Amino acid sequence: MSSASSAESDEDGSGQSTESTGSGESTESGDERLTLVEAVCDGLYTEMSADDRVVVLGEDVGKNGGVFRATEGLYEAFGDDRVVDTPLAESGIVGTGIGLALSGMRPVAEIQFMGFSYPAFDQLVSHAARFRSRSHGAYTVPMVVRMPYGGGIRAPEHHSESKEAFFAHEPGLKVVAPSTPSDAKGLLTAAIRDPDPVVFLEPKLIYRAFREAVPTGSYEVPLSDAAIRREGSDVTVYAWGAMTRPALIAADNVADEYGVDVELVDLRTLSPLDVETIVDSFEKTGRAVIVHEGPKTGGLGAEVAATIQERAVLYQEAPIKRVTGFDAPVPLHSLEDFYLPQAVRIQDGILETVAF
Repeated sequence: MSSASSAESDEDGSGQSTESTGSGESTESGDERLTLVEAVCDGLYTEMSADDRVVVLGEDVGKNGGVFRATEGLYEAFGDDRVVDTPLAESGIVGTGIGLALSGMRPVAEIQFMGFSYPAFDQLVSHAARFRSRSHGAYTVPMVVRMPYGGGIRAPEHHSESKEAFFAHEPGLKVVAPSTPSDAKGLLTAAIRDPDPVVFLEPKLIYRAFREAVPTGSYEVPLSDAAIRREGSDVTVYAWGAMTRPALIAADNVADEYGVDVELVDLRTLSPLDVETIVDSFEKTGRAVIVHEGPKTGGLGAEVAATIQERAVLYQEAPIKRVTGFDAPVPLHSLEDFYLPQAVRIQDGILETVAF
């Protein structure tokens, strides 16, 4: 089990910034203070420098540096043989990545938004996820599919989905959703080095929301460990990705105003789940609030709740509460903030659970 403290925000937490991606700010320790999107770019650069097998492919990832500038500078550093601009064809992007991986490369494919991944869904679930079992372990598919996901940036339709449950449901796929810059780089490094396909979900709402110290060298965060962002004894809040930040705000608010001691568990890896940390925290507090921005029905929060019921029901002091997006498409602009689990809604869920 790993633990880490939350990063200190340089902004208001909205996810918007006037800062551009790049080399970041130096610190006395030799680390750099990077935003999450800069940490992704730094992780790609570090692994591409160390391993010639690592290639990046996707729409506009080369000369343009990616729609969010997550690949900025890689084309100039490594050339068009290793940073490949592709046609607008998600099935082709992922299918090409599968072929490269089976041929001994370590491809990192970018899908510009999670909502554009559906044409490639067949490639992921019918091929990438099944080669190991289909070949009785003779072949694996060591590839990463990066997808910016989630709402809050006032994007058009199909740009704000949070459908991590689609991919976590599929055996053979690993699914990762970092919430901090240092985790983003370490988890991405581990994903690139993993022998199996990894869907790497990047919460674009917090791409530039804050900076934190990120080691300049190569390091891994295991694709197996949740992180305890805040220790507490009264109730556990489980979250991941962009929802970790409002969950932490809510936890601090109820502690200051009501004396409720909240433990916050950031799952980080959604498949496989860190069942040990999930259960250990619930056994300590006896209460759980699960936060995610995807729709409630069939969401990953239901799997977390079922895991708690199966492993720790005798410790339960209150019904498990889910604070989620609604069972509707992500609305446009004026209603988007209402759809997302904001700190006030999470706070209400915590107080309801504790008061039971």
